[in-house]
Amino acid sequence: MEGLSGFLLAAVALAGSPGPATLSLAAASAAFGAHQTRGYLVGIVLGMVAVMAITAGGLVGLLLALPGMTSVVTVAAAIYFLWLAYRIASAPPLVEGSSPGRPPTFLGGLGLSLINPKGYAAMAALFSSFVLVRERLAVDVGLKIAVLTIVITAVNVLWLLSGTALTRFFREPRSNRIVNILFALLLLASVAVAML
Repeated sequence: MEGLSGFLLAAVALAGSPGPATLSLAAASAAFGAHQTRGYLVGIVLGMVAVMAITAGGLVGLLLALPGMTSVVTVAAAIYFLWLAYRIASAPPLVEGSSPGRPPTFLGGLGLSLINPKGYAAMAALFSSFVLVRERLAVDVGLKIAVLTIVITAVNVLWLLSGTALTRFFREPRSNRIVNILFALLLLASVAVAML
């Protein structure tokens, strides 16, 4: 367990930094409120647990070793993130008493995590760079998944609450447009950085 403090520090830095999941979660909670965005949050967290299992099991390496598969995965993820950025940038301002549309769902959060390049890169770095329990691979992987699930949940709750704090900016059309476009650009920038 000598690597736990370094692992925790790296986990908070990687999970807490702006990325597709955190930015879309903040934008969704700003637009729909924390209560209506809970399912999306749970989907993101459970999707990341699946990403951890996929990464730890070596399936990502096997998939990307297939000829041409890296390009297919990259293009599919890019199309999804462009669509998501467009949805965020073009969302209308909130009007008191009216519905801003449908909030993102559990399945949307799950899907986002499963195609998020930042998630796979972060998990690969964390799983390959730290050993928490020596000579007991299953225990080491299980402990990493447990610790990361707690960190990812806490970080995403903070992003959800920070988005809720921005709700007032979503009620005025001009500031709404600025915040939406800023979130969309940050989302695209975070994906570009993760894919490099």
